[in-house]
Amino acid sequence: MVNDNRKVLAGIDGSSISAAVADYAAWIAGRVTAPLKLLHNLEHREPVVVSDLSGNIGFGSREHLLEELTELEAKRSKIMLEQGKQVLSNAADRAIAMGVTDVKQCQRHGGLTETLVELEDEIRVLVLGIRGEDHADQPGRLGNQLEMVLRSLHRPILVVNHEFEKPERIMLAYDGSQAACRALELLTSSPLFKGMVCHLVYVGDDVEKGRDILQKGANALIGADIEVVQANLHGIPDQELLTYQQQHGIQMQVMGSFGHSRWREMLLGSFTLKMLAQAKVPLLLLR
Repeated sequence: MVNDNRKVLAGIDGSSISAAVADYAAWIAGRVTAPLKLLHNLEHREPVVVSDLSGNIGFGSREHLLEELTELEAKRSKIMLEQGKQVLSNAADRAIAMGVTDVKQCQRHGGLTETLVELEDEIRVLVLGIRGEDHADQPGRLGNQLEMVLRSLHRPILVVNHEFEKPERIMLAYDGSQAACRALELLTSSPLFKGMVCHLVYVGDDVEKGRDILQKGANALIGADIEVVQANLHGIPDQELLTYQQQHGIQMQVMGSFGHSRWREMLLGSFTLKMLAQAKVPLLLLR
């Protein structure tokens, strides 16, 4: 997350989590002094099809019904477009109220993942809700497209799961792997984390190895003006991290992906998805 002209991009829809997505995106934009872009994406819908299953509908009646359904779909699309504009306007107002001066609004049509891949070059940090409108009433469930987005994009992605709380205590799951070291490097080089307290957490069976890994990571964080708390844990990684998160009032979790340790197959796989589903705080994936 070096200083450049790329934007903090927030995916906004009509779900209850959208306000928090806008708030976290505005907070990040303010911390790293970057423009903020608010995106409302409209998915393509399948064309209207009228099936004459009973055989009792004549050709003329069928054509008339098709015309009516097409008109209804056009009206629905127009309403969704207008609703999206209002959602974007509300999100922009929230961002401006938080002090962000460079705020852009954007509506796109198409699949969310495809849209984000097209915009990837201009993304500095992506902020998304853990689930969209379709699953707003299903706590613990991830949005249908979230996993696809996580696998497709190679940008830092913050997944938001509750209303905005200004982070002061973050947790970095750190195992000394190449991915974890990249995450640590991004963390220490970004103004986003300056002045925070970082809980550097290792989960493994080798206590001495964990101590050495943590000390190296802590030295890098201290050099970047980030206060460090080290934790050398053993047990099942996801369970230990979630328990530690709750016990120490962690407000944001930071993770890398695709390590070369025993977490290699789990990171950005079942492990990451499990953490996303169970975590009580936003999770920032550093790619």
